[in-house]
This record gives sequence, C-alpha cells and structure tokens, in this order.
Amino acid sequence: MLAYIVESFDRSTKVIDFHYPNELLQRNNWELSDEPETLDDILISCRATLKYAIKTAHPRYFNQLSTGLDMVGLAADWLTSTANTNMFTYEVAPVFVLLEYVTLKKMREIIGWQDGHGDGIFSPGGAISNMYAMLLARYKMFPEVKEKGMSSVPRLVAFTSEHSHFSIKKGAAALGIGTESVICIKADERGKMIPSDLERRIVEAKQKGYVPFFVSATAGTTVYGAFDPLMAIADICKKHDIWMHVDGAWGGSLLMSRKHRWKLNGVERSGLMQSCNQMQACYLFQQDKQYDLSYDTGDKALQCGRHVDIFKLWLMWRAKGTIGFEAQIDKCLELSEYLYNKIKDREGYEMPQHTNVCFWYLPPGVRYLEDKVEKMKRLHKVAPVIKARMMEYGTTMVSYQPQGDKVNFFRMVISNPAATFEDIDFLIEEIERLGQDL
Repeated sequence: MLAYIVESFDRSTKVIDFHYPNELLQRNNWELSDEPETLDDILISCRATLKYAIKTAHPRYFNQLSTGLDMVGLAADWLTSTANTNMFTYEVAPVFVLLEYVTLKKMREIIGWQDGHGDGIFSPGGAISNMYAMLLARYKMFPEVKEKGMSSVPRLVAFTSEHSHFSIKKGAAALGIGTESVICIKADERGKMIPSDLERRIVEAKQKGYVPFFVSATAGTTVYGAFDPLMAIADICKKHDIWMHVDGAWGGSLLMSRKHRWKLNGVERSGLMQSCNQMQACYLFQQDKQYDLSYDTGDKALQCGRHVDIFKLWLMWRAKGTIGFEAQIDKCLELSEYLYNKIKDREGYEMPQHTNVCFWYLPPGVRYLEDKVEKMKRLHKVAPVIKARMMEYGTTMVSYQPQGDKVNFFRMVISNPAATFEDIDFLIEEIERLGQDL
C-alpha cells in the first residue's frame, strides 16, 4: 500500500492500466471458495487490486470530483477502521460523536448561522443529503406525514434547476412524492437558475391546487459548476413560505475561501432533524442513560448503523487549519482560470462560459468543416474517442458529456491539490496528440 501511494504521485507512472471487464475477470482469480486461501494468494489478490485500480491521487487524474490523496486523511481512515465502531450512540462512539458535534457546529458558523445554532448529521453523500432536505421540508409543512403517510397530505411539488443533480428526482421517488412532482426551472446561458421562472412556476402550481413545499438551489452544478442566485431564490421562498435547500456538494467548500465565498451569498437563509426521523428504538436509545441523550445522534438518521465519516475531515482540518483548506481551494480555482485562459483563444478549441472549464476540442479534420450539421455530428464523437485513447495509454483522465442540445464536450474539474500548471499543459498537449488524426 505504501509503494502504491508513492507510485500514485509519480508523473512517470500511468493513471490507469486499463483492461476491458472480460479481460480483467480472466486475468486473475476473483472467485470465492469454500476453503481459505493461503497468505501468498491473499497478497497476490491485494497487489492485483491495486495494479488495476485507478490512481485517483495521480496529479494528471482529472476525472469526476476526486480530491486526490491527503496523507493525514489516509491516516485518519486507518484509525477509523482500527477503532471499528458505529455512530448510532455516544456509548459506542464517544469521541467520534463529540467530534461530529464540534465539526458541524464549526461548519454552521462558517455558513453564517448565529453561534453555530442549528442541527446536522454526516451522511453517505450528497444524494442522501438532498433526500434528507426534502424529508425535512415535507415534515416541517406537514408533520403528520410521519405517522399517516402521503395519503394525509395534498399534492406536493418541489422545484429545482434543470441543471441540478439527478438525486433531487431520486429523492422524490424514494419519498413517495413522485418524479412528476419535481418541476425543473429554466437556467440561463451560464447554467444558473432563473428566479423569475421559479416564481412563475410556483404561482402556476398554486393555481392548479398543488402545494409548493421545497426549492433546491445548487451551489456548483455538476456539469457547469454554476452557482444559483441564492439571495433572489431566498426572497421568493420567503414570499411563498417554502423551504429553501442549498445543494453544496460541489461548491459548498468555497465558504472556506475569503476570495470566493461571495458565490454563496444567501446560503445562510437556507433552512428539525431529530423529531423528523426519531423512532426511539428502546434497545439503542434508552431515555434513562446516565449522559446527555442529545449525543445519541443515531435516531436522527434514516440508517441505524452509520459509518464513522467524521474523523477524516476533523483530522485534516486540525492538520491544515481553515487557512490550509482555503489555500487548497484557491489553488484549484487558480488552475481552472489558468486552463481557461490557456485555451480560450487557442486554435481548435471552443468553450462556453462556466465555472467548471467545459470545452470542445476540434481536431483538424473537424475544425474547417462548413456543413454545421456534419460538423456537430463528427464533433460529438471526438471526446469519447480521445477519452478512450487516454485510458488505453493511461496518461491522463478527464470526463466528457453532452448537455441539452450541446454535443459531447470535455468537463474539466480541478480538485486535486497535487496538480500543477505543468499538468494542465500536459493535458492540453495530450488531447491534441490523441486527437490529431480525427
């Protein structure tokens, strides 16, 4: 494992040793057997696992949303696994429960809630957090739904940007609200929700007899990295008495940067957790314990057992300080600006204006086509081919996708603190090398 870590930071090594699934299945014995394997066989399996793993810590790995490898974070993960406990009560995880309390209070202070007042919980990811938000909004408006179910409430509708994360609709499906009750609001050319369209759709829903209960704004959309206008959205939510949620899974960390936190102005206006999910299972959450029961956080969660996620963030925060995280965030955005400036006037590149650096590379064979339909048809195939070649060579990785009426484009997300200006230069040169014959 230590050798793998060292190799991951070595630019002369591959980001990926790519094999197709059927090849990888045949190359090693991954099957489970009735009899135990020898230690040598176990070590062979471990080495094979790392050999074919994607080096997400590699300075030239720019695929989806990996923040590289933090050595303190890695050590925290090892300690967490060593402790091997669960987060449902203070009695089985005293230190971890207290660290979650301390960290969440600090995070609420950074958001702007006075004295860090409020509540919170660590969840497995942004998708589950979005579902929690929808659950809370519904409970706030109709607390009886917890016992009586959806048949006890009117037709509820939620609102979110057309560029928001798909987990908003997934959450609506899981909670019995239904995907058809999620109304997608138009975004402008930069991917930001249009407040006037939000208010128009809220009024329309009310006229149809529906009950608007939830608006999800996004701080850093998945594709463009756009920040919805939170102040304007908060004003509309206040006017119509609707719960405002901010999905900050991608861009929320900018709150730690004094230079960039203005993009989240209004986040403090976003919106009961314990009573919403509380079931008071008597075998875990006894009411006559000898300590403050507010530290038995498990009854706030949808899960019973909850993985210890807090120690990794807490220890990294202790090691870096807030200013260390700020420097890391500012550096990533500086690299994004460098990439943008590098390709905005470079021949063979076109790009829309977004926070994430999204761009098309037009190889010589496509660049000068006059037939626009044919040009877009061929351009749509360029990014997938270049990405496949990147993976075959193992030199770098960057994601691509279409969006609306736009053909496949590269979506550059810079979040790895190990990346440098030279790595950005390498990426551009590699795209051109791998696509020159297209």
